[in-house]
Amino acid sequence: MITPNWKNIRDLTGVVLSAKADKTLVVEVKRVTMHPIYKKRFTVKKKYYVHDELNTYKAGETVTFLQTRKISKLKSWKVQ
Repeated sequence: MITPNWKNIRDLTGVVLSAKADKTLVVEVKRVTMHPIYKKRFTVKKKYYVHDELNTYKAGETVTFLQTRKISKLKSWKVQ
């Protein structure tokens, strides 16, 4: 059995936007970045499709998820 290198696995935290699909969550992750020239901070939002085997989360909840193997065309993340 090969143990994974946990140092390289990414984990993110975001808010569930939609839990309507079966075993799939749409999660929005916000991060603050700075413009390279004007040095103004702004928020960047990105949506991730996350696999949730037990359908435990509802819209509006905060969830932490890990990067994993490709599960489907859009999903490569899994709920912790």
